Amino acid sequence: MDKALKILIVEDDFTSRVMLQEAMNRYGVCHVATNGLEAVVAFQDALQNNTPYHLVFLDILMPEMDGQETLKRIRTIEEEAGILVGRGTKIIMATGHTDSKNIMESFNEMCDAYLVKPIHVDKLNRELKALGLIA
Repeated sequence: MDKALKILIVEDDFTSRVMLQEAMNRYGVCHVATNGLEAVVAFQDALQNNTPYHLVFLDILMPEMDGQETLKRIRTIEEEAGILVGRGTKIIMATGHTDSKNIMESFNEMCDAYLVKPIHVDKLNRELKALGLIA
């Protein structure tokens, strides 16, 4: 992808949020939501304004709405907008959860990648390349 990315970081932990922002600022514009409800509103607004996000980083354990429910709602919004499975926003679960239940649920709900915190920049860059978001 040659153009600057539009990125949504959904993270309630300040330190994790700042680290992801610093790592991703070189690739484009980063917006932040501190819970799933904010994320769903931001995602829907961007899609309705024809300026969708290219990438969403999504924590699982958050107040208001957890990451699993947020993932489901984002994919439902895309489906209702006629966006085919696999053609929408790339979603990376970025979380401390390493249990197989959360990992399987995330992939069943169509996340594109799953990174365990702390996230190392080299591993992050490999995922971004694998998803076709950076060269």
